Amino acid sequence: MAILAAFIVPHPPLIVAEVGRGNEKEVQKTIDSYREIAAQVAALKPDTIIISSPHAPMYRDGFHISCGEKGVGSFADFRAPQVRFEESYDTELAQTLEDLAKREGFPAFADSARSTALDHGTMVPLYFIEKHDLDFKLLRVGLSWLGFDYNYRFGQLIAKAVEKTQRRAVYIASGDLSHKLQDHGPYGFDTQGPKYDARLIDVCARGALGELMDFDESFCEQAAECGHRSFIIMSGALDGAKVDAKVLSHEDVTGVGYGVCTFYPQRKDPYVELAKAALTHYVTTGEKLALPEGTPDEMKNTRAGAFVSIHKNGELRGCIGTIAPTEPSVAQEIISNAISAASRDPRFDPITEDELSQLEINVDVLNEPEQISSLDELDVKRYGVIVSNGFRRGLLLPDLDGVDSPEQQVRIARAKGNIRQDEPIVLHRFEVIRHK
Repeated sequence: MAILAAFIVPHPPLIVAEVGRGNEKEVQKTIDSYREIAAQVAALKPDTIIISSPHAPMYRDGFHISCGEKGVGSFADFRAPQVRFEESYDTELAQTLEDLAKREGFPAFADSARSTALDHGTMVPLYFIEKHDLDFKLLRVGLSWLGFDYNYRFGQLIAKAVEKTQRRAVYIASGDLSHKLQDHGPYGFDTQGPKYDARLIDVCARGALGELMDFDESFCEQAAECGHRSFIIMSGALDGAKVDAKVLSHEDVTGVGYGVCTFYPQRKDPYVELAKAALTHYVTTGEKLALPEGTPDEMKNTRAGAFVSIHKNGELRGCIGTIAPTEPSVAQEIISNAISAASRDPRFDPITEDELSQLEINVDVLNEPEQISSLDELDVKRYGVIVSNGFRRGLLLPDLDGVDSPEQQVRIARAKGNIRQDEPIVLHRFEVIRHK
């Protein structure tokens, strides 16, 4: 399984009714958004809820993983000892995460001596979630003063542990925004405070989570935020996935920024994922990937030609395909063509292992070509073209950047087939289903 959704939430004890005692109404928008988050988490029915909190144990040179059987806590420090929590930890997931970190020499540690007492950065989200009577286990992790890149990598390891243990998980990145938004706030006012909040909310609204890494650490420090590293770990856990993002609310009435945001990873395309897996397996092992278990029936039971296109930094890095099926299924067609695109495109050197993380892959599944009599029957956005002269043949896929007319499309296809511009040709057009 994988991380089903991720959420950014603040953690002011004020919004706990037993703590706020009526004053929580100052930030009613935040409370309403929190209730919506809790309802969404409940609808997902996760096995595990992962919470990264700035108030969990935090190390200068590593990352805390709470372990043991359970974590307990209350809001006694905020005059509400009756609000108590006793959460079962996901011990298997915690152990898997620690094992993965050890294997990579990454500084993340399961620390039972500092794992028991839950912090308010963890308990505030749980306060709203627990009202839905969910059956889940908890993975609580801390942040680190190590660089942003380490925090991102920790998120990647969390996602890897989730995959390995086959958990249905949701990720909650607990953290307030700037604490310097108002003169009456806890740290007074600084011009960088509103700038931080505006930029952070813009990034979240666009789902451009990779841009969290572009914030200067001195800027974050001057804004007195407490959640940025938590958000970066979350971003690493989503690891570049395209997300459907939404900002539910942002408030700054207390002088502290409270942002509530949702991120749902878009469903991965099985055609593209199979091409990626085949390419990665071949580049790292030199062997052809066996058809994976769980391959959709539609890919195993149909035959079609397919092209696999590989790009790196926006530039073509390899493209090989078949006009008609040559394999027993389109899934096997994709595996074979992914290997060929990575290693046998005569225009490029074979792809190396250190390039794998930089590649983008598209898969075009071809419908059956039909013969046409003139260029008037072409549409460069909708149709690809095949030009033939005897045994020579050139093909160009539809909807390619820089190809704006049928004349240009046919001219390029002639060149690919080594057919001179003055030689007669037979034209076929075809449509594709593009997966990216």
